[in-house]
Amino acid sequence: MHKYIIYIVFTLIALTSCNNNDSETNSNSSANEKLAEKFGLTLFELENGVGPIKSKLQIGEINNSLAEQGRKLFDEKCAQCHKLDERYTGPALRGVTERRTPEYIMNMILNPEEMTKRHPEAKKLLAIHANQMTFQNVTQENARALLEFLRMESSH
Repeated sequence: MHKYIIYIVFTLIALTSCNNNDSETNSNSSANEKLAEKFGLTLFELENGVGPIKSKLQIGEINNSLAEQGRKLFDEKCAQCHKLDERYTGPALRGVTERRTPEYIMNMILNPEEMTKRHPEAKKLLAIHANQMTFQNVTQENARALLEFLRMESSH
């Protein structure tokens, strides 16, 4: 009889702790829904930015050839305002792939003005750096190459 009582107590504890985790997840989800609603965004846009990238990207291993193209684009179009390891006109970019989703990064590259008008994190960056990121006339393919370069740099 004693074994059954212990079993029931442990089962109840396990079930209760599972329910607490679910309520935390629901609480975070609910908070994100409220934040998205406050800024007029979908949950996808809140996590991944506002712009032409509207679904999750299939990202695999780092493509070194694409990263090299991205390095050239970075030097040509981004290095005037961004450095990898120090704040300049814009934020330092090494490690950005650990802080933001690939979709967010590409949407920021492709749609910087709308991002800083509508997305809470982009608004914070604008407030900190007091400079609007300008659109650099890049294609989605260029933005993907830049993302790959930033992924490669973040892995160092």
